Amino acid sequence: MSFVHEFLLSANEADIEEFLDGLSDNAIAALSWFWDIWALDHQRAPAGDWSTWLIMGGRGAGKTRAGAEWVRGLVEGPTPLAPGRCTRIALVGETYDQARDVMVLGDSGLIACSPPDRRPKWIASRRVLVWPNGAEAQVFSASDPQALRGPQFDAAWCDELAKWKKGQQAWDMLQFALRLGDDPRCVVTTTPAAVALFEEVLEDEATVVTSAPTSANANNLAPAFLRAVTKKYGGTVLGRQELDGELIRDMPGTLWPRARIEAARVDAAPELTRVVVAVDPPVTGKDSSDGCGLIVAGLAREGENWRAVILDDLSLPTASPNEWAAAAVAAYRDWQADCIVAEVNQGGAMVERMLRHNSPDVAYRGVHASRSKSARAEPVAALYEQGRVVHAGAFPQLEDEMAAMMRSGYSGRGSPDRLDAMVWAVTDLMAEAERPERVPQVRSF
Repeated sequence: MSFVHEFLLSANEADIEEFLDGLSDNAIAALSWFWDIWALDHQRAPAGDWSTWLIMGGRGAGKTRAGAEWVRGLVEGPTPLAPGRCTRIALVGETYDQARDVMVLGDSGLIACSPPDRRPKWIASRRVLVWPNGAEAQVFSASDPQALRGPQFDAAWCDELAKWKKGQQAWDMLQFALRLGDDPRCVVTTTPAAVALFEEVLEDEATVVTSAPTSANANNLAPAFLRAVTKKYGGTVLGRQELDGELIRDMPGTLWPRARIEAARVDAAPELTRVVVAVDPPVTGKDSSDGCGLIVAGLAREGENWRAVILDDLSLPTASPNEWAAAAVAAYRDWQADCIVAEVNQGGAMVERMLRHNSPDVAYRGVHASRSKSARAEPVAALYEQGRVVHAGAFPQLEDEMAAMMRSGYSGRGSPDRLDAMVWAVTDLMAEAERPERVPQVRSF
């Protein structure tokens, strides 16, 4: 049926109407059950010799439906009573209840996905799903790995593997149970998470992977849901994991663990007493040069304590001196900033000259780096650990650079220009906060 899928993707409305007019009522009624017509690319089993198909994606990306349809394709034969390729399936969820409610009885589960003449029957007392042709799927809980000791299967579907509490034990027991047939295989449907079992499966040479964000399945999701979760979580570490289906890892020795960055996030900036625009300028504007870090940050007072607030990341991937200077001055005006702080190690007097060329009256302070990037970053990382720096929103590219900064140096690609600018901004704000003669003027945005 893949030719029908390709036809529907490329055909115009008139061609589709002509195609449907040529079908019998029975054929039209059957169309909705031909999964190959409707499946998205990440929901199609890859070709080739593999043992595990890992489907990783955001919430609502269609992972459960893909798992159910894969199982259905294995157990169904050409007619309702004809045998399929597999007859014994293991269905493993985080708990028994979740496996039953999602994989068997759910809206995208096996019963809902099956046409009426091939619909399996759920036998709760045995925790088994039985098809008219005699194929059976037995439900297991990953929290009870020993239940997998003894049974044997020719295929398995594992759901939300990255959440399994006793994941390694359950996975190991399942591998011993996959011993029927000529080519026992397993599909894993899960939102990714940086846990050892998930990474083991992901990196196994016998694993093939398909992935997609939540938005890939937008046609089957409530628009209000998609708008709400994207607005609230888009760009956050949680959103990148749960919506974009990204595997977010902490690197050993990072100064900024992802959980700490996430804990520093606030919905809106508090009232501020000072705002600065920090610039880490490149020497040239050539394509091969570093980008320009451009961060806006403010200072807020909470009782006797001061807190730095990251307000915006306006960094430029490449920019000529005039372009980054104009962008910095524009941010200075837009945010009613008190000062532009710029590193001058490489640009020297040119940095100030470019800024004043764009705005002669701009308040400016040049700063000179005498220590390594990681050494400058450590005190700021300590402020994050103390809860004294927050992010008013999500800044994914800046946060990626933060997560890649080790005590031994930067482990990411290129130069951490956004991070450098952020460090200069927070350092300047906190130094200003410590001046006893300061009389703050509160501003809100």
